[in-house]
This record gives sequence, C-alpha cells and structure tokens, in this order.
Amino acid sequence: MSKTGSQPPTHGERGQSTRASQGSQGGPGGQHFLTMPTEKPRDYRGAFMRLLRYLKPYRFVFLLVFFTAILGTGFNIIGPIFLGQGTTIIFEGMMEQLEGVEGASVDFDQIRQLLFFLVVVYFISAAFTYLGQYIMAGVVQKIVYNLREEVYNKLSRLPLSYFDTRSYGDIMSRFTNDMDLVGTTLQQTMHQFLTSVVIVTGILGLMLYISPLMTVIALVTLPLSYVITSHIVKISKKYFRERQRELGELSGQVEETFTGHLLVKTFSNEQKEIKQFKEINERLYQAGWRAHFISGLIMPLIGFVNNIGYVLICAVGGILVIRGTITIGNLQAFIQYSRQFREPIVQFAGIAGIIQSTLAAAERVFNLLDEEEEEPESPGALVLENPRGDVSLKQVKFSYYEDEPLMEDLNIEVQEGQTVAIVGPTGAGKTTLVNLLMRFYEIKGGKITVDGIDIRDLKRGSLRRTFGMVLQDTWLFGGTIRENIAYGKEGASFEEVVEAARAAYADHFIRTLPKGYETVINEDATNISQGQKQLLTIARAVIADPAILILDEATSNVDTRTELLIQKAMAKLMKGRTSFIIAHRLSTIHHADIILVMDDGKVIEKGTHTQLIEAQGFYADLYYSQFAGQDAEGSEQKRLA
Repeated sequence: MSKTGSQPPTHGERGQSTRASQGSQGGPGGQHFLTMPTEKPRDYRGAFMRLLRYLKPYRFVFLLVFFTAILGTGFNIIGPIFLGQGTTIIFEGMMEQLEGVEGASVDFDQIRQLLFFLVVVYFISAAFTYLGQYIMAGVVQKIVYNLREEVYNKLSRLPLSYFDTRSYGDIMSRFTNDMDLVGTTLQQTMHQFLTSVVIVTGILGLMLYISPLMTVIALVTLPLSYVITSHIVKISKKYFRERQRELGELSGQVEETFTGHLLVKTFSNEQKEIKQFKEINERLYQAGWRAHFISGLIMPLIGFVNNIGYVLICAVGGILVIRGTITIGNLQAFIQYSRQFREPIVQFAGIAGIIQSTLAAAERVFNLLDEEEEEPESPGALVLENPRGDVSLKQVKFSYYEDEPLMEDLNIEVQEGQTVAIVGPTGAGKTTLVNLLMRFYEIKGGKITVDGIDIRDLKRGSLRRTFGMVLQDTWLFGGTIRENIAYGKEGASFEEVVEAARAAYADHFIRTLPKGYETVINEDATNISQGQKQLLTIARAVIADPAILILDEATSNVDTRTELLIQKAMAKLMKGRTSFIIAHRLSTIHHADIILVMDDGKVIEKGTHTQLIEAQGFYADLYYSQFAGQDAEGSEQKRLA
C-alpha cells in the first residue's frame, strides 16, 4: 500500500489550507484537505416544507399577525369605495349644474366628511400594519436565532473528517451569508404574504360587488401572468443555485488567501491568487447576471399583460357607465382595485428570484444540519475520574478509504508516566494515531483503552480533557495573553495563569510587554514571536494539568535560546505524565522510554534509542541520515567561512 493511502479522501483540488495559526491537526501530518461543495439537483419543495417547520412553533403569533393584516389591509382597501363616492358626488353635482337643474351644487360638506373619514381609516390601517410588521420582525429574528444556534451546535458535533474535506470559507458562508439571506427574506416576505392574502380576498369580493363582468375581464389575464412567471422562474432556478455555489467558493478562496497572506507573499503568489479570484469572481458574475437578468424579465412582461387588462377594463367600464349600469365613482374604484389586486401578484413575481436564492441558501444550511455526526456516545458513557495515563491499543484497524486499510492489527502498550516517541516518514500515520487516541476518528476494529477503559465507553469531553496538546502549529485567539493561557482551564484565576506562565518560562517575556498579561494578541498573533507563541501554548497545557500529553516537536524555526527555553518548559510539563511525542528531529528523543517507528500505518520497530541504534534497522538509517546531513552542512559552512 502506498503512503498516499494514509490521507483522508478529498473532493476538490483547491489545495491544502495554510492556516498555521489554527494549529488543528486535520488529516495525517496535520494537513487540511479542502473541497468546494458540489451541488446536486435541489429539492426546493423539501427545503420550503422544512423551513415551514421552523415557523410552526410560532403559529399563534402568526395568527395574531394575520389578524393585524386583516385590520390593516381591510381599512386600507375600503378607501377607494369612499373615494369613488366622492367622485360620484362631484361628478353628479357638476352634471346637474351643466344641465341647469335649479339649486344644483356639489355637496362639499359631504366631501369634507368623506375626506376626514378617509384620514381616520388610513391612520388605523397604518397603525395595524406597523404593529403586524413589528411582531413579525421579532418572530423572524427569533427563528433565525434558533436556526443559527442549531447550526453552531451541529458544527460542534461534526467529526473531524467533515472539516478535513471542506473549505473553512464554505462552512463560514453557510453560517453567515446563507443564514443572513434566509433571515432577510423571511422578514421581507412573510408579512407581505399574509397581507397579500387579505388584499386579494378582500379586493376580489369588492370587485365582484361592483361588477362581475369587469371582474371576469380582470381575471382573464392572471393565468397568462402565472405561465410567464413559472416559466421564467424554472429557467432562472439553476442560475441562482449556481450563484450560491460560486459564492461559497469565492468566500473560501478569500478566507484562505487572507488567512495565509504571509505565506502568499513569501512565495510571491499574489498574482496567482488574484488570477484565481478573478476566475471565481467571473463565474459568480456570470451566474448572478444570468439569474437576475432572466428573473428580471418577469416584471416588464407581467406589466405588459396587466396594461392590456387595464385597457379592456376601461373600455368595458366606460360603456357600463354610459348605460348607467355602474356609477363613474364605482368605475374609478374598480380601476384602483384591479391595480391593487395585481400588486401582490406582481410583487411575488418580483421577488421570485430572491425566494429561489433563499431556498437554495436554506437547503445549503439544511445539508449541513443533515451531515452525519460523530458516533453517538453510549447511553452509560463514563467520566474518567483521576486519570492515571495508561494507554493501550490492541489489534487496532483504521482506514480513510474502505478499500485501502491504513492500520491493521496495531498493538501498543504505554504505562503511566512513560514518554513515547513516534517517528517515521511523512504519511506514516503518526498524526492519525494521535487523532485515534483522542477519538477524532473512529477505529474500524480493535480497541483503544485509557486506564483500562475502552475510549468508546467514555464521554468524549472527559476523554479529551485527559489529554493536553502542544502542537507545532500554534493556535492563539484574538484576546489577551491572560485569556489565552486560561483557555486551558475553566475559571482559572490570575494567580494560576501566572504560575503556569512561570512553569512554561513565559512569565519574563510577558512582563516585558507594554500591558503584560493584558496585552491583546491580534487576529494573526503577529505581535509576538513564534517562540513566544509556543511558550504560551505550553503554559496553556500546564494550567490544564492533563494526565496525558501529546507533543508535536515545536522548536523548529526558532532561535537557539528560545529552543532551549521551549525544551526546558516541555521537559517540566512532561514530568510525571504519560507523553506522546511526534518527533521530527531524532536528536530530541534520546530520553524517550519507548520509540515507535511507524511506516505505512504499522509499527515496524519499537524500543529505546540505544536498542534501535544497535538493531541497525529503519530507525538507525533515519537517525544517521539526519546527522550525516547536519555534519555535511556544518562542514560546508566551515569551508565557506
């Protein structure tokens, strides 16, 4: 089996994340394997029905909003009736005056009463409309709050393999962009939908009351509007889906580029990243342009159909007025109603593209919620009290691919307080072994025990609190030095933080900083050196006081004095604890009680440094090759000097 078989499956060619500041050991060798989401045909109806389930707990509030919509729109739609009456009063008064009827005049007192009544009616309508929107805003924000919380909690339950095979940017896009789009659309459309139902129902009744004939004419154009809308939406749907996919990819590319901006500049790859950004941005532009252009055709086409309907209504209505079938005021009211009747339909047609985009975003969120979680803890999962640090691996089997086993029949016994060094070439399975110990991945066979208890019978939180990690890639968050050290122990006091810093030989440099322990580490932790970061991560491990340590040699790329400090701090931290050291430089593990030499996921050699050197096997070859390289380098430096 080749060494490449030790890497977890990936689905994209974006490349490996260079998020050194994160320090998460994703796959073998601590690599992160990225992929952009491959969109499958969407189940829009399923996404819509699932979104409705989030609204169900608030159904009584929606009834209240619906009640306010009835009152708000009800008072609003009776306005044209009274305006029509006013028009009729003015028209009939003026016609009687033109015909010379004695004492004929326009009844302005009645007109003033109608206008005052209309002001009151519209004020009440506005008040109930505002109340409905206010209630709806609170409900929608609560729904989005709950959904966002559900997604965040879901992320904490996903296995490490999920993050190994996806772009951080795409995950963030689902959590932010997609979620915001769902919330914004719900806010804009839910109240509008409820009011539209009332408007359509109420106006249709008033139109039938005024003239059934003109109502039929007004309704004739609706099927044509529906056909136009549904056909265009069907075409634009795939472009909105493509736009969301490209948006996720763009977010991922930007996030990776700016997180690793130092590395990008180091390798002078600015133009390469800019080119890649332009390619993704161009695809996003093309998808977005097509989606909005096609969906934008809905409004003008429906407007054209509606105008034909208005012409027919005006022509027929004029004939009915001349015949005396209806009054001119009722004709005016009917024309207003026909426009108001179509408004909700036109509005929904206008936001059809937004709704499609929102359902695509919602489904991306739901897809995340549907991801397979970590294997559930057993009902009687135990909490490891006062762990000692005995670790045993018996006949352990593991693979990233079903048909490419990485570890087969792996057996390791580690006693309390022993120091175990794990060495081997890249891809040998060193980091995978650590991930299995902490149950970031589930073994396919065999058993791993801590203090004689199968780790599958332990609560994950209890198991992982047993371990402390100091990685080659440091992870510090944006906050004070005090907060970063205290992260290792909940409720740690300042005295405990200082004591841990002293144990890690970090107290001195911390006190030389302008604000000491209250110095704020910036987002990329670039305001302190690499060696200082390592000392802080060691202090964090000290304050956690774990029974078992996992150490990824952390002295590379630091000066000699800092390297000695780090080694002293790590030696103090390891004292009396079971320690696993992922070793890169073999000169640092002479003191190890056991050295495990791994290759292709197997322990091929095991023993002390002296025993392995005497065996003249793989370890000895690796050891001598390192020192031969160092001696040759030293000789060349002396020659040049």
